[in-house]
Amino acid sequence: MDNQISKPKILIQHIAILALAIVLAVVLGIFAVNIYRTSDPYVRSVLLLKGDPTQGHAIFQINCAGCHGLEAFGSVGPSLQAVSKRKSPYGLIHQVISGDTPPMPKFKPKVQEMADLLSYLETL
Repeated sequence: MDNQISKPKILIQHIAILALAIVLAVVLGIFAVNIYRTSDPYVRSVLLLKGDPTQGHAIFQINCAGCHGLEAFGSVGPSLQAVSKRKSPYGLIHQVISGDTPPMPKFKPKVQEMADLLSYLETL
């Protein structure tokens, strides 16, 4: 009789250990991705700078407004209003420089210009 009672306890313990291992793997995976992201010298350099949102707005008007609209409400490209609430600073930088989502072109501004653009995007 004791053996039948202990089997469910052991099963519950195994499930709890498996769940803990999964949570730990996810947390470590997120940590590793963040370390990898900030190991990129360009991204690290941008994130170390304080951007000027006024300069960033000018950069946006010249390079981005044609698709995202003059006030970033979207046109050919999506609206960028509140984009910094949906994407991390790394995500925003990656989006700008990668060209991973056509028709958005690759665009790699100078480090200070990217910091300025990032600063402007965070005001939207």
